[in-house]
Amino acid sequence: MTAGQEESWRQERRHENLRTWNIDTAVGEQLIEAFAALAVHATAADASASAGGFDALLLGPVADAATGKRDFELLAGVPDSFADDRDEQGINLFRLYTYKGGQYSRQLFQLSTEVRHALIVLAERLPKPAPTCGDVLRYAEDARLPD
Repeated sequence: MTAGQEESWRQERRHENLRTWNIDTAVGEQLIEAFAALAVHATAADASASAGGFDALLLGPVADAATGKRDFELLAGVPDSFADDRDEQGINLFRLYTYKGGQYSRQLFQLSTEVRHALIVLAERLPKPAPTCGDVLRYAEDARLPD
């Protein structure tokens, strides 16, 4: 099975989870991207990593941050605006879900488990004993998967 086929299967399962949780697929995908970025950011902040240090961050602590930190903790230190409109939209959507509370908080929790699961699966797939965020990006590039 190729990496593309593996991702296709995982994407179908992820989309089924989103539908089960009453989350629009496009919104869910955007929130998952934002969640992963925020988990990386929070882990880097905790480790006092420089901007260039993101590649060296171990995937395990990033996966732990996805479920171990509260949504408002993930937002700490995030800029108010971004160079990329898609990134800004994703973070603002995450902020909206955080501030609304109720069912939106529950959905963020469900998405956090999805992000953690995806990161753990990636970590297990990579041949290195302690894969980093940089290893994941290189794997995606080699497999021609979207970032």
